[in-house]
Amino acid sequence: MALHDEKHEWGATRVRDTFLDYFKERGHTFVPSSSVVPLSDPTLLFTNAGMNQYKAIFLGTVDPASDFAQLKRAVNSQKCIRAGGKHNDLDDVGKDSYHHTFFEMLGNWSFGDYFKKEAIQYSWELLTKVYGIDPKRLYVTFFEGSEGLDPDLEAKELWKDVGVPEDHILPGDMKDNFWEMGDQGPCGPCSEIHYDLRQPEGENYRNAASLVNQDDPEVIEIWNNVFIQYNREPDKSLRPLPNKHVDTGMGFERLVCVLQGKKSNYDTDVFTPLFKRIQEITGARDYRGKFGKDDPDGIDTAYRVVADHVRTLSFAIADGGVPNNVGRGYVVRRVLRRGARYARKYFETDIGDFFSKIVPSLVEQMGDMFPEIKKKEADIKEILDEEEKSFAKSLDRGEVMFEKYAQKAKVKGSNDLPGDDVWRLYDTYGFPVDLTKLMAEERSLNINDKEVEEAQERAREASKGDKKAGAVLVKLDVHDLGALENMKDVPKTDDSPKYGRENITAVIKAIYHNKKFLTSTKEVPEGEQFGVLLDRTNFYAEQGGQEYDTGRLLVDDEAEISIENVQVYAGYVLHTGYLKYGELSVGSEVIAEYDELRRHPIRSNHTGTHVLNYALREVLGNEVDQKGSLVAPEKLRFDFSHKSGLSDADLAKIEQICTEYIRQNSEVFAKDVPLATAREIRGVRAVFGETYPDPVRVVSVGVPVEDLLTDVKNPQWEKVSVEFCGGTHVKQTGEIKELVILEESGIAKGIRRIVAVTGQDAYDVQRQASEFEEQLARVEKMKYSPEKEAEAKKMQVDLNQLTISALTKNQFRDRFAKIQKSILDEQKAAAKADNKRVMDIVTNHFTKNEEARFFVEKVEWSSNVTKAINEAIKSVSGPKSALREKSVYLFSANQDDGKVVHGCYVSEHFKAQGADGPKWASSVTGIVGGKAGGKPGAPTAVGQGTNAHKIDEGIEEARKWIENFQV
Repeated sequence: MALHDEKHEWGATRVRDTFLDYFKERGHTFVPSSSVVPLSDPTLLFTNAGMNQYKAIFLGTVDPASDFAQLKRAVNSQKCIRAGGKHNDLDDVGKDSYHHTFFEMLGNWSFGDYFKKEAIQYSWELLTKVYGIDPKRLYVTFFEGSEGLDPDLEAKELWKDVGVPEDHILPGDMKDNFWEMGDQGPCGPCSEIHYDLRQPEGENYRNAASLVNQDDPEVIEIWNNVFIQYNREPDKSLRPLPNKHVDTGMGFERLVCVLQGKKSNYDTDVFTPLFKRIQEITGARDYRGKFGKDDPDGIDTAYRVVADHVRTLSFAIADGGVPNNVGRGYVVRRVLRRGARYARKYFETDIGDFFSKIVPSLVEQMGDMFPEIKKKEADIKEILDEEEKSFAKSLDRGEVMFEKYAQKAKVKGSNDLPGDDVWRLYDTYGFPVDLTKLMAEERSLNINDKEVEEAQERAREASKGDKKAGAVLVKLDVHDLGALENMKDVPKTDDSPKYGRENITAVIKAIYHNKKFLTSTKEVPEGEQFGVLLDRTNFYAEQGGQEYDTGRLLVDDEAEISIENVQVYAGYVLHTGYLKYGELSVGSEVIAEYDELRRHPIRSNHTGTHVLNYALREVLGNEVDQKGSLVAPEKLRFDFSHKSGLSDADLAKIEQICTEYIRQNSEVFAKDVPLATAREIRGVRAVFGETYPDPVRVVSVGVPVEDLLTDVKNPQWEKVSVEFCGGTHVKQTGEIKELVILEESGIAKGIRRIVAVTGQDAYDVQRQASEFEEQLARVEKMKYSPEKEAEAKKMQVDLNQLTISALTKNQFRDRFAKIQKSILDEQKAAAKADNKRVMDIVTNHFTKNEEARFFVEKVEWSSNVTKAINEAIKSVSGPKSALREKSVYLFSANQDDGKVVHGCYVSEHFKAQGADGPKWASSVTGIVGGKAGGKPGAPTAVGQGTNAHKIDEGIEEARKWIENFQV
């Protein structure tokens, strides 16, 4: 029976459910896994442990109005990625039986509830009684102490209490038994549970204590109980937390391995369904579970790498971690390229849509537990295909170059691959350095990291020089064009390949620098910008509102020109940029490689512009005319004629029509049509005053252009987006994903402008809106307090800076205005209540003590207390006041910031004895600090101090002072 056909008593799903149910039955709340991409926590590349989402609870900063504030016990299975940053297992994946870049962390938590005793009892009972794991094969560790921290002898004794023999309880150092989430954050001593995978011979159990934490593949850690007691501060010191917590994490894949009696996580039904699918796609031999030298053809290793990486990629992308060149996006890209290279080399399969074929099997296997991958399946597949295709363009050539560099090193008798060569493999062919290291390892070659960094720094410095030199774009003028017309061997550029999606080969026809046409790049001064004309190009030159492509022209390992701008002049397409290395001449045949990852969002935004144009006419009428547009990678901008601003209802309708068009996944058709015929097509959209070529390119969304031409006057074409356009477009509207309008404004009389985003950028603004909405909802629920006021002030700044849907932003502004009004109303009510509270204290005192001539008192602090004291002093001293013959001194203090407020009134009785308000107030300012105001001789005075800790001394002094004037 094939490995993937085996059935187990402890199937993966049952293992997970059993864990969750055990803790639910013991009062733990199930909390769904948080995103594997912690978008709101810049200290983490990826969620690398189950406790990440509870960080605010551990730190005591959790919002008291949130569900988490009431959480005492929790259980879940958290998605984790360890492929970058502090915790990085990428290099080990495939080489052993238990490392993964993506894994599930089964965990149970206590937040200031139970601690070490219960956690240890739960662990032991679940493993040995519920799962039935042989206790004689389990080993536990405890923290041995370090850095002035005592050993965790309490945990050691608790393990003895549940029945673990002393020779199975082992001390561990800071590395193994003190858990930290990152360079800063909650942390504490931990107690691990390890399992010996080797079967005993009858009753002859070996003692594997010496193999614990020694990277022995047969003695693996399965569970870690972390006792959170400290926070690692930015200065690296440890600060005790206000409450003690339990944070446990058990490797789901390792637990399944133990329960299914396997030696490797990859032999379990966590991975075998993926192996089965990989085999179906590639036609490779069965997975045999071999490692290292026992896997000479590398196919078993490739199975493990691909299965692991498709899990990481799918969950990262589903949670918003899209591949790019920065931070976590670059980690995702590295993982994909590493996996693609394994597939290409070991399975000998084409890449471009390889990973996306495995995704449905993963969704079927894990989509019920993690519904986000089911919901985002289409997006995951599309992004994987896009990235793979981009890498596929240079993978073969990069592998050839690697072999060339490897041979060069061997010829020199060296086992070192030069840093310049490693950097070039990244810079030109997109090989992440760790992928090159992997390939070098296969050839027994070494890479010097310092050399690579130096090569990278040299390239960066050269690039800085380029940018400085390139302040003014190289352009062709009328004289240059006249010269070109006379150069019979320089034809106008054939740019028809720009509508394709592949690299092409082209011939250099001219090199242009400093108003001269040259024969070789050797004639261009180092670091200066120049232009290149080719016989044909796949680069898009800036026109029709669409931005230019960037990319490179190169002869592999001989020369490379970095192309940073492309413009067209009377049919001549000029590629401008800088020589990176080598030399090229007129007549050189080069590979023309535009940057697909820049072109891709431009295509989405351009087709999105057509869809938007159609929606505008549907909502606002046929009098809407296009007045200009910009199609860039990060946004689209569309200017149109309309007399007035668009209402929220208009914007909502426009977005709805765009969404419907995109959701239909309509095919985008394009065809050159005689201009006279094209103009006759019913509903065709063209820019008024624009000069179009004949024939003109007609782009139709959803209906083939041939169908339009069979009956050009058909009124149905009014319901189709049809435009004259020379730009690049998606193949189907589904590639656009979403269209979100960010801004609608007037730019001139009768001219409006819409700015919008599509694709991943649209998803990002929707996510930002969703995150802000959560904050908004939280503040809406908050009761009036200084914290609510502070949150609202911060939120107003954030809302103004937020880049989100214009419609949503308007809705947020309406909701925020209600919050502000409620705060204002609550402030007024609170101020009124405070005024009454303070005045009632004064009134009640004299009601109970009618004979008393003065009253000195401290009142409770509040945000309105200054005004409340002032109002009370005014009321007592007023001409119609019943208390006018009483003298009053009121104090209040805020011990948190040291602030003191005070105010007094001196009655005529005491004034007659020589007292007044300013004198009385000055008697206490020397104690409470600050100053007091009031005209000399006036009956009243108010002041503010800075010594809140001396408030009682100040009150005593005020009482003694007035008593001296009592007759």
